Amino acid sequence: MPVSLEGHDQKESRKGPDVKEKGRKVIASNKKARHNYAIIDVYEAGVVLLGTEVKTLREGKASLVDAYATVDDGEIWLRGLHIPEYGQGSWTNHEPRRTRKLLLHKREIEHLVGKTREGQLTLVPLSMYFSDGKVKVELALARGKQLHDKRQDLARRTAEREATRELGRRIKGMSG
Repeated sequence: MPVSLEGHDQKESRKGPDVKEKGRKVIASNKKARHNYAIIDVYEAGVVLLGTEVKTLREGKASLVDAYATVDDGEIWLRGLHIPEYGQGSWTNHEPRRTRKLLLHKREIEHLVGKTREGQLTLVPLSMYFSDGKVKVELALARGKQLHDKRQDLARRTAEREATRELGRRIKGMSG
């Protein structure tokens, strides 16, 4: 007797209310951060958000351009992150540039507090993404680069790019 698998396949492919999305979906990234800062260490932190903020983030709207993190009373706060108001929101809408709390383990917070107080280090968000349905921020412990450091990095990357190109040309020239 033949068995039909049509209904079975449809149930698995359809997303129900109990099925969470898997993987990592990037919402926003701070491209200038790696140019302006030397990254020392990277942490993943959760973010305390309001409902309308999450809905706006699901639409892919956010800006990390002016964002930075501070340590106040043993807690890490994300400042300057811009999440525009939700289009279908009403009086429950959020303030676009409000300060948002970051969620880290106590040990990580204590480590970050010590590092930021001891040297010229700052906390910079590199990217914001959904991880298994939860909003996460990739937070970097970083040191600001001087102008000559930025120029050296740019010159090094340019030299590497040209070397790779030349190698590619030579390989193509030999085989063609």
